[in-house]
Amino acid sequence: MISFPLRDDDEENDTYEAKMLLIGDGESLPPIPLRDGAPELHKYNIRSIESTLVIRELTSQGLSFQLWPAASTLVTLLDNYRRDPSNSPLTATLSSLKPSPLNILELGSGTGVVGIAAAITLSANVTVTDLPHVLDNLNFNAEANAETVERFGGKVDVAPLRWGEADDVEEVLGRNVDLILASDVVYHDHLYEPLLKTLRLMQLEGKRLVFLMAHLRRWKKESVFFKKARKLFDVDVIHSDVPQQGSRIGVVVYRFTTKQPNQNGRIVSC
Repeated sequence: MISFPLRDDDEENDTYEAKMLLIGDGESLPPIPLRDGAPELHKYNIRSIESTLVIRELTSQGLSFQLWPAASTLVTLLDNYRRDPSNSPLTATLSSLKPSPLNILELGSGTGVVGIAAAITLSANVTVTDLPHVLDNLNFNAEANAETVERFGGKVDVAPLRWGEADDVEEVLGRNVDLILASDVVYHDHLYEPLLKTLRLMQLEGKRLVFLMAHLRRWKKESVFFKKARKLFDVDVIHSDVPQQGSRIGVVVYRFTTKQPNQNGRIVSC
């Protein structure tokens, strides 16, 4: 996986962000050659099932259509969990979730690689979500991998979800969500509050929210998001990638869980 040095400024840089593609970490095969100007198709190797995911990337369409480093980390963790649950940082979280199959929601799915991998490796019902203009590519990738998903007992649905919009959240909550996933969703500061609002709206009475988020830190300003998040959730680090050559940081996977009031009304860890 390629990662880049931690930025110490607060400036947005779309060119810098757009270069942060999922390049490998030993898991991704070379892109399928296509004619000039065509979308790029990537084959992503899932070793635990001896199969591959086919993911279409549309780099010219923007950041939501690209493969990002944190997505690679989550896919690798899911793959390794299926191969050896006894030696996985995901085990404690996943073993605490009782339903079978699991109902999983992915926020800011982009290409959908994480959600599709989760459907396969966990034999789960997964809803991948993003803004309406991203859904055509999400549907393409879901359909391209539908046979593999079905073969391993999973299911992938595609749905629009605009962060902070209560109507959108209510629609996807009808799917009885057990686990929320996301990768590389904390980058634009104007989206911090809508993302947190979405998570707050998803906290159902009597049910613990469990949110796994893979993140590669780029700017100091991101600490604002985590400071706000810790007021609402217990936030733990469950995995950290070893920084790659030329980088001071690697992808970190966080677990967010609901804070619950005790009998005295005080907020305690869930």
